[in-house]
Amino acid sequence: MNCDTHTKENTTDVVGEPLSTKSKVLETGASLTQNFAPVKNICAHLNAFHVYASDPARFVETNHYCGHLNEDVRQCILYDSPLPNARIVGIEYMITPKLYKTLDPEERKLWHSHVFEVKSGMLIMPQPQPLVPQAAWDKAETAEMEQVIELYGKVYHLWQVDRGDKLPLGEPQLMTSFTNKSQFPEMEKKCDERDERLIGRSDWRRRAELRAGIPEPEIENDADWTWKKDKETS
Repeated sequence: MNCDTHTKENTTDVVGEPLSTKSKVLETGASLTQNFAPVKNICAHLNAFHVYASDPARFVETNHYCGHLNEDVRQCILYDSPLPNARIVGIEYMITPKLYKTLDPEERKLWHSHVFEVKSGMLIMPQPQPLVPQAAWDKAETAEMEQVIELYGKVYHLWQVDRGDKLPLGEPQLMTSFTNKSQFPEMEKKCDERDERLIGRSDWRRRAELRAGIPEPEIENDADWTWKKDKETS
């Protein structure tokens, strides 16, 4: 891993001075001698939109770089872009229904489902064009979505980039997912813009069609609590 490729340009959205020559030399030396095994465990790049549990009117596009701890637990580092100078904005853990059912009722409320993200085509694995043929990539992505649709996720964002913060300020923010289109009026516009930027064309509708045959699991009642808590208290 060569850290110099990550630091040639200092993002304008972060306060601070550009990296000095000394820092670049030290980073390059460390990258040539150290072992980055935990990061090398990352095996998938996913992109979707996260919603602030405390304020569902706010959402942010998020790039997930995920790896497996075992068959029941995944962990993801979340970035604001797929570019070399992207900021880490949070973390997400994903677990199987088997583990979700072992959690206490209050803990379950912190987790969200992925059913709508998968079935709507909102959740994508950006294709590394033109390295992989479209048909092969479609098959691989659909197989991944058949697994993700079953999982429950717990997400905290540390950097509120959507409000223009130039540093990670304030307390960690619990995030959740959209569970139907009415919660995301800008969905078509935002997904179109995202697809054009990442893969050069709008493709999320076609992906939704490819996933039509993926069975929808039954979602546990305590999941997606952001969208249910007001109904419980009314």
